[in-house]
Amino acid sequence: MAGLLSALAGCSGQGLVNALTPSAGYRLHTGLAYGDAARQRLDVYAPRAAAGEAPVVVFFYGGRWSQGERAGYRFVGQYLAAQGAVAVIPDYRLHPAVGFPAFVHDGAAAVAWARHHAADYGADPSRLFVMGHSAGAHIAAMLATDARYLAAEGGDRDWLAGMIGLAGPYDFLPLTDADLKTIFGPETAWPRSQPVNFVDGGEPPMLLLHGAADATVHAEDSEILAARVEAAGGRARLRLYEGIGHIRILAVLAAPLRWLAPSTATDVARFLKGGGH
Repeated sequence: MAGLLSALAGCSGQGLVNALTPSAGYRLHTGLAYGDAARQRLDVYAPRAAAGEAPVVVFFYGGRWSQGERAGYRFVGQYLAAQGAVAVIPDYRLHPAVGFPAFVHDGAAAVAWARHHAADYGADPSRLFVMGHSAGAHIAAMLATDARYLAAEGGDRDWLAGMIGLAGPYDFLPLTDADLKTIFGPETAWPRSQPVNFVDGGEPPMLLLHGAADATVHAEDSEILAARVEAAGGRARLRLYEGIGHIRILAVLAAPLRWLAPSTATDVARFLKGGGH
């Protein structure tokens, strides 16, 4: 099992987990375009029982803003559909083809698509959530904090019923790794990439989940963001899980692994069913 969790960081592990993930209970719609670029495509996992009132969750996967494929996250789509939510999992443009903020703009475009098409899949557009893991949680947090991205798509943060972040980097300056310096551009522009710098109390409710044993993105990022939101008068629920690392916090959403840390899946489900409360 430890080997499977380690392998989940790569394509082979994802393929194994997806192969063990139930395929019943939802309808899968693949390769839907939300933009003109080749990577501006998304998949929708719609519960068969959805009847117009389901929440819709746009999930952004991680991969250091430079790797990832939506097909590897069927286990997340199945989990969300099993909670009665319509899951939207987009690809987005990656480094080195693009740098910040192109992938956040893609995230905003995917959210706009989800809002405009939610009813087509049995979801309520007023119950729209963004969710992400690692770099994907950063994208979700940027959309929840910096109002300019959704405004560029004709909307605003009021579109969002809530934001769910798993092991997200929200306050990671200064940059020291060469690839991150390339992704986020000149140092003078770095502050624009930090969700904590845009907190004003107008954010949607947040659920910030982090493993206390995460050595890739330290739990302090979630602690700082939660504290900033609360200090500004917003709502942020922080949950830290002892003994949980960077990959496991996401992996345990997969049906065959859920028993390893059921509280993660339970916390996400409660947040969705509570409408962000």
